[in-house]
Amino acid sequence: MHGYTADKDAYLKRLRRIEGQIRGLQRMVENDEYCIDVLTQISAATKALQAVSLGLLDEHLKHCVAQAAAEGGPVAEQKLAEASAAISRLVKS
Repeated sequence: MHGYTADKDAYLKRLRRIEGQIRGLQRMVENDEYCIDVLTQISAATKALQAVSLGLLDEHLKHCVAQAAAEGGPVAEQKLAEASAAISRLVKS
């Protein structure tokens, strides 16, 4: 079981909402909406995705990484390296 499983429905709901935002962006571009309005909506969608990713990262740290750290060994080192790489990708985006 993955760390986010308990909140899976909430994550799916948020992702569907973001999907709707992206479709709205496509319509805005198709309708030649004002550039700043499109950029504002892109910013909102980006922030929504970042919130989902931070939530998933938090769940991963609390569940997967904590469990592996308690067990120790090479699996713990692998989980910590994965978490570190994920954090690095999020910071860069």
